[in-house]
Amino acid sequence: MTLKLKDQEFLGEGTCALSEIVTKHGRSLTLNLHDIHPRLGGHRNLGTLTVHAEETIASKSIIEMKFRCSRLENKDLFSKSDPFLRISRIVDSGVCIPLCKTEVVDNNLNPTWKQVCLSMQQFGSKDRPLVIECFDFKQWKACSYWQTPKVGGRPRKNLRKKSGINFVIPPSSHRGREMLSKGKLFMDHFCEKEQSSFLDYISSGFELNFIVAVDFTASNKDPRRSDSLHYMGDQLNSYQNAIMQVGEVIQFYDADKRFPAWGFGGMIGGAVSHCFNMDRSHRTATGSEDEGLSGSEVEGVEGIMSAYSIALHKASDLPLSILIVGVGNADFQQMEILDADNGQPLREELPGQFLTYMRSKGIKPLSPSNSKPQAKLLI
Repeated sequence: MTLKLKDQEFLGEGTCALSEIVTKHGRSLTLNLHDIHPRLGGHRNLGTLTVHAEETIASKSIIEMKFRCSRLENKDLFSKSDPFLRISRIVDSGVCIPLCKTEVVDNNLNPTWKQVCLSMQQFGSKDRPLVIECFDFKQWKACSYWQTPKVGGRPRKNLRKKSGINFVIPPSSHRGREMLSKGKLFMDHFCEKEQSSFLDYISSGFELNFIVAVDFTASNKDPRRSDSLHYMGDQLNSYQNAIMQVGEVIQFYDADKRFPAWGFGGMIGGAVSHCFNMDRSHRTATGSEDEGLSGSEVEGVEGIMSAYSIALHKASDLPLSILIVGVGNADFQQMEILDADNGQPLREELPGQFLTYMRSKGIKPLSPSNSKPQAKLLI
């Protein structure tokens, strides 16, 4: 029986971000309920609602796989092919959903790829078939020329055997029946294991320091023009929207909610500055290139918005994750080179980057007596 909300009595509403819940002690958050449209005289007290977040065991399980191929057909004229694999999962509707890609192995017809790790949430059921395709990498474009049959259940065991599995030439590529290729795929390693999750690190005391950098160069057009990305009108402009949408998710991972806010390409004191603190740019005529980073933080997302408004009117081996937000309607297709995650949402992308760094360095969640290191995030 479907519940019809229009027939139910409204008792109140409360809103929050998921990150606000999972960073609370005990992963519980109590919200004050209020009217959708408050009447004159202020908000009525409609009680409270407590929300508790619980992490599933599956979110901590990962699948490790290592693949290699032999005797691939050469597709290059003057050299050998540069193959890589794309692994996809078949959903109930029969559609293939890409999960990940391996690195490209240059000039090699018998490639061995680095280990691939998938979460159980990505992998789905261990009995659900996978599709593994092999591509030849050419000038920023991937040209498909081999495919495997579905790999699931017993076929996955066949991959572990010395015989491997033949690649398949799809019927559409030669106007006939499906044919086997001479190239073969082997799985040298398959393992299911449990690892610490993103929430394990956050719960044990790790924090993310959110840093904002805003582009004030002339490519954004004069802020006084309505077609400028910095135009201050009746609605939030493109930069304000980007700050709000990213900041409102990330801010709860930083306990003191103090964020460095910087700009580049703006006129400060009559000269172009390529690095200035937005909050202090209205108080100095020389910019902040020589002032260092001390005292350069603002309070919360609201502080970032205020500093941005004020400024407008007058990577290494460190744990640094760069989230690039394309602002405006320009062509950002080439940013795919910098972004290898197939457009995953921020709630998936950021924890994944964090866990990749921590696991590569062998860093475990903290015990209660440890201090709190920080991972810095820059957009």
